[in-house]
Amino acid sequence: MIFRLLSSLSAKVPSIVYRAALIMKPQVVFVLGGPGAGKGTQCAKIVENYSYTHLSAGDLLRAERNREGSEFGQLIDSYIKEGNIVPVEITIKLLRKAMEETMQIDEKKFRFLIDGFPRNEDNFKGWTSVMDGKADVKFVLFFDCSNEVCIDRCLERGKSSGRSDGNRESLRKRIQTFLQSTRPIVSLYEKQGKVHTVDASRSVDEVFADVKAILDKEG
Repeated sequence: MIFRLLSSLSAKVPSIVYRAALIMKPQVVFVLGGPGAGKGTQCAKIVENYSYTHLSAGDLLRAERNREGSEFGQLIDSYIKEGNIVPVEITIKLLRKAMEETMQIDEKKFRFLIDGFPRNEDNFKGWTSVMDGKADVKFVLFFDCSNEVCIDRCLERGKSSGRSDGNRESLRKRIQTFLQSTRPIVSLYEKQGKVHTVDASRSVDEVFADVKAILDKEG
């Protein structure tokens, strides 16, 4: 009787440990879309309404670049000044650190929106290599928007916010980079059945209504 009870307990312990590990593993939603598609606006609304933490790869790199005593600051600075993409290992290290620190402060904060990542195949391969088994990518939230709408929004945003989004020609180049580098990554996740596409050409509230329906369904 006692032997059977001990055996039963020993069989249950690994599954309890496994479930705890699953709960603590970061649950990630990648947020992708062209410049002006409204990723930042929608991420802010998601954070207001759901228990997600918003992480922007670009913001993390800029913060690390300016952080006193950073081991990567000078390297990041030199890459950005040369107009080159920062090595994916650094970006992933910063994302992982941000997720771990958030979860240490509050263990219930294990859902993350990662905005503007992965941007290209190198990002995708780096994430798969480093984070496989360490974080679960639940799905990709893809904000689909026509090139012209994206350009007009960026130009309008530049007028009101003082944010430098360049001219129409430079914006076209940014959109081409997105189509050539990031759009194929969306296609890769589509093949895995992990993409929710939202028509981002509509008003903020109309777009968020669709986003809300997706998040409510995904749980």
